[in-house]
Amino acid sequence: MAKKLSKKAQQEENELLENPAALAETLGRGEAFLKKNSKILGGVLIAAILLIGGILFFQINTQNQNEKAQEEMFQAVYFYEQDSVDFALNGDGINPGFLQIVDEYPRTDAANLANFYIGSIYLSEKNFSDAISYLGKFSSDDYLVQAKAYALLGDAYLDSGNLDEAISNYQKAANHKPNEYFTPKYLFKLAVAYEENGQIEEAINTYTEIEEKYYESFEYTGARKHKARLEGLAAK
Repeated sequence: MAKKLSKKAQQEENELLENPAALAETLGRGEAFLKKNSKILGGVLIAAILLIGGILFFQINTQNQNEKAQEEMFQAVYFYEQDSVDFALNGDGINPGFLQIVDEYPRTDAANLANFYIGSIYLSEKNFSDAISYLGKFSSDDYLVQAKAYALLGDAYLDSGNLDEAISNYQKAANHKPNEYFTPKYLFKLAVAYEENGQIEEAINTYTEIEEKYYESFEYTGARKHKARLEGLAAK
């Protein structure tokens, strides 16, 4: 069937090419269509050009904004590392702080990272609601930093009394690309949150995971001790 259709199509094409009148009629129909719909086609073409141009402008502008924001944020990071958190947040009168970076350069990588710094500062100041707000806006492809952000969110929720959200974020931290360096710490925090929430069996299982998978970690000894304590409580 497909072979016959192919031959038929080829025959019609040959007839069209050999018949100038038929070819002229076909081209005329095409020209008439273009004339009739020229405004629509022109509008579609202009819209496509504007869309592509807008995307390119947005990308280039965002890249330029990000480079500028990263340069301006350098001093704020220095203040942060020196524990000068007020200067880090609000600037020193000459250089902008993280809050200004977020306001002036939204949607940039620099603003995204500034959210992490701001959230961690507010957490250290026990301003849990703002810590949760800014840390919740942060996201990263770096598995260490992203897991750390989840853990900090867990800390903020735990200290503010929201145990369910604390547990959820500690789980995210522990399950985000597990490694022998930081995962045991996040699991330990998770076990503590489970216990405070009355989920004793889950806490025991989490301490067991540390004991079995991360026996070379700093948290190993504490995990064994607390696991034995909880098992004793559960047996009563």
